[in-house]
Amino acid sequence: LSFFLWSSLPDDVLLEAAERGELSDPEKLEQQVRRMLEDPKAEPLVTNFANQWLHLRNLDSVSPDLRLFHDFDDNLRQAFKQETELFFRSILEEDRSVLDLLKADYTYLNERLAKHYGIAGIYGNRFRRVSLGENSRRGGLLRHGSILAVTSYANRTSPVIRGNWILENILGTPTPPPPPNTPTLDEEVISESLPMRERLAAHREDKSCAACHVLMDPPGFSLENYDAVGRWRSREGDLPVDASGGLPDGTESVGVEGLEDGLLESPELFARTVAEKLLVYGVGRGIEHQDAPAVRAIVREAAAFNYKLSDIIVGVVKSVPFTMRKKP
Repeated sequence: LSFFLWSSLPDDVLLEAAERGELSDPEKLEQQVRRMLEDPKAEPLVTNFANQWLHLRNLDSVSPDLRLFHDFDDNLRQAFKQETELFFRSILEEDRSVLDLLKADYTYLNERLAKHYGIAGIYGNRFRRVSLGENSRRGGLLRHGSILAVTSYANRTSPVIRGNWILENILGTPTPPPPPNTPTLDEEVISESLPMRERLAAHREDKSCAACHVLMDPPGFSLENYDAVGRWRSREGDLPVDASGGLPDGTESVGVEGLEDGLLESPELFARTVAEKLLVYGVGRGIEHQDAPAVRAIVREAAAFNYKLSDIIVGVVKSVPFTMRKKP
């Protein structure tokens, strides 16, 4: 429990509760969890879990082509990461719903990041919470530079990588790996001058590619208004950006806002993914078929309180996979 929430050893209060046998009582166990989440020692849950779940660790290897993105530097890379970590922390500290991770009217900015996003009136290196207007292009996770950068190539966006990231980390339904000898997007054959949508359409003509791309591409296309370093764009070369996309179930949407609305139509899917990711982080192994009833129970109980992050964490701790975990 202590390593899950604090990434550290238990304190005297938790040890004494364990010695008294109180951690076998679900009600007292929950009291300990909520006490520990309110302690500053819970900060590693924010940084370590968010880094693992959202692939923020990959930011260290992001190296955009400086001929195309000449203002990218390590300061911006670190600002991307800090924005997302502070945003995730706010959801935990304010006892908010995990659904607010998808759509929010605020974010955290310093001058460097605000300038990159085109938001005026933010000065200095200190990060501060910034309220966003109704039509802002920033807010939830899918609008963060961190996510948009780690799901792009050095010289261009990748609807495929972005779409697969959404399937895996938002919907919890990753696509299977491609069959052996599946061809990549051959840019020597498929002209780089074509819009990305047309280039991928040509790529999908291979039947071995089409089965997965029909799932991955639509959500990825919905983010095409953001370039490879997360800046807003309305044109790709000489043509207007086409951000029409959708979800794997066939729901159509346009742009990031339409994608967010589509995801929020089935909130239990995202809540289930968060529960699964927290369970993986908490028990130190992948999800297996026998964990499914526990995950369903966590989501079902959290639904009564609009899927609060704290309730999902409590559900993970009280679940059979966590309480019955054995030492390796």
